[in-house]
Amino acid sequence: MGDQQAMTTPHPPDTAAAAQHVAERADTEGVELVRFLYADHGGVIRGKAASRSRLAERLHTGIGHTVAMMAMNMLDELQDVEGLGPVGEIRLVPDPATFVHLPYAPGAAAMLSDLRQVDGSPWPVCPRTFLREAVAALAAEGHALVAAYEPEFTLGRREPDPAGGLDRLVPADDSLCYSTTGFNQLHDYTTALIRALESQGLRPEHYHPELGHGQHELSVRHAPALRAADNHVIYRETVRGVAARMSMWASLAPKPLADQPGNGAHLHVSLWDPGLRVNAFGDPSDRYGMSATAYRFIGGLVAHLPALTALTCGSVNSFRRLAPRSWSSAYACYGMDNREAAVRICSPTGRDAAASANLEIKPSDSSANPYLSLGAVIHAGLDGVRRGLDPGDPVNVDPATLPAGRVPRLPASLDEALDALEADDVLMNALGPLRAAAYLAVKRSEARSFAAQDAAYELFHHFRVF
Repeated sequence: MGDQQAMTTPHPPDTAAAAQHVAERADTEGVELVRFLYADHGGVIRGKAASRSRLAERLHTGIGHTVAMMAMNMLDELQDVEGLGPVGEIRLVPDPATFVHLPYAPGAAAMLSDLRQVDGSPWPVCPRTFLREAVAALAAEGHALVAAYEPEFTLGRREPDPAGGLDRLVPADDSLCYSTTGFNQLHDYTTALIRALESQGLRPEHYHPELGHGQHELSVRHAPALRAADNHVIYRETVRGVAARMSMWASLAPKPLADQPGNGAHLHVSLWDPGLRVNAFGDPSDRYGMSATAYRFIGGLVAHLPALTALTCGSVNSFRRLAPRSWSSAYACYGMDNREAAVRICSPTGRDAAASANLEIKPSDSSANPYLSLGAVIHAGLDGVRRGLDPGDPVNVDPATLPAGRVPRLPASLDEALDALEADDVLMNALGPLRAAAYLAVKRSEARSFAAQDAAYELFHHFRVF
């Protein structure tokens, strides 16, 4: 898994200047290690680090990495995928524009990385490239996507099981939803988290204690698609890193505690003109303030939701959360401010209702690879726009109260979602053969591994990893 060969393709001039700026910052600001981070098919954030003495070189060449890591699942079980075995090399090539200090790790910094072939060309399995290509496909239709994740997490302490089993996650508080007790009990952590996020260029917007014990929600401001996915990786790392620095344990797993509500990462999206001046989703003349383009985008989402779920809810644990009557949106429908519909039309905010028009995709959580998740959402919505798909009538009641079969139920397990993905030509073609084969192999292996164990094993490994 070592560094076998240098990449010779130089950065473009603008990237070269940014790389030089990063190297100078590391020298003057006392950064000793810079982590080159990426998200794998298991949804795990992994990476390697360059020392300050080699940083200038590594910004150009990247760091060598085995192709096999994109066939590794979240239990570190390597899957047999043709082309992703012991033979082959790629490079972790960081994006200098994403350079951030790590407030929870003094002397360290990080950058989000592309996985490139040795000659510098895009590697067909790179998740960040997948999202970049989806953004380009959308741009060809005259649109740009703006997005924001709205993550929840559980804060507590990792403690040994008194009965001698696997470690437990013990919540840090037992406050009520939105209660001031929750604000007060975790005030020191929350303020430290906000400062850490702001120092990395993220803009926190809203915070509140959530329904579950130890559960909290903090959202950051929207951004263009690639930046939004990068932000979510930084967010995940910071939530957990700040907790560790304060001798606590944070988990963004969908269902870290069996008897408590799960953690979502609802995804808000809107379409704009390429200059980000006009919101293509807004139409004040519509009863819900949404344009024809918005409804076609919804049509694409609804049509592909069963398959999308395999990418937006990317773990076995996701489907403990994704259940009816739990506000996690287990039905393939849309509605106006309906928090049990998979796609929610959000009420306008501010004086310019058209500018604030956006959709919330609720079956989404932080066990997903955000680049694959958001890229797949773009491809699904774009398919609806291109084909003029009609989403049908909105569902403005809890779908679980309607007669059985009236509204399609989303997959109830990871295997069901993967079956739907394999049957979805649009998303499979977008993923491409090698990426699709690797993703399916990794996820099928996780489903098998957890099916052979009990619930405690599943919960432990998910709160430990995510």
